[in-house]
This record gives sequence, structure tokens and C-alpha cells, in this order.
Amino acid sequence: MDPAVKTVRSGSRLNAILLVRLDSSRLSEATRALAAAGVVGYTAICTHSGCEVSDWLAENQILSCPCHDSLFDPKDNGKVVDGPAPRILPALPLKVVDGKLAVAGPFTSRVGFEGL
Repeated sequence: MDPAVKTVRSGSRLNAILLVRLDSSRLSEATRALAAAGVVGYTAICTHSGCEVSDWLAENQILSCPCHDSLFDPKDNGKVVDGPAPRILPALPLKVVDGKLAVAGPFTSRVGFEGL
């Protein structure tokens, strides 16, 4: 729900997001501009075929889609590191309001996959 206007978003799986807290000093400049207190947000929908990006590879701090092994770097604007995904994971800009994490704007690009 958008707390400012009390708009409730649909329950569509396209609204699923991933939140990851990272060391702000390790974020790219573009990513840092969308983060709040080191927390970054991305769609959970893989840009390849729409599976859920659900795995976290802690050693490399990489998000992974288990369906076709696409890898995304949350420190660098959701960049595709490996796999068949054709584009970055759309980011969700965040901010801190009254000590709470809040959405600061719409996704940075279209959420979805090749066939959508």
C-alpha cells in the first residue's frame, strides 16, 4: 500500500520485490542513488522467462534465478552477470521516512520478461 495516498496495489506476482541490505560503499553510483540506508530493491521476476529470482549467492553477493541460472548483481543496478536474461532487473527506488523503509518511485524499467 502507498502510505501517502492509501492506494492498495494488486496482488499480482509482478509486484513481488527483493530487498537486500548491502554495504553502501560497495554499491555503484547508480545503485546508491536508488538505495536507502544500504537497502536495495529489485523485482523478483526474472527478465528471461518470468521465473522468480529467489536464490542469494552470499559468497559473491549475487541474486540468482534457479530456472535458467541467470545471475544478477544487486550492487551494480541489477546487472546481468551470467545467463540468458536479456536485461537488468528493474530496481525499485527506496527511501527512509520516519525511520521506516518506503518506496520512493516506480520501478526503473518495465517489470516482466521477454514474452510479456
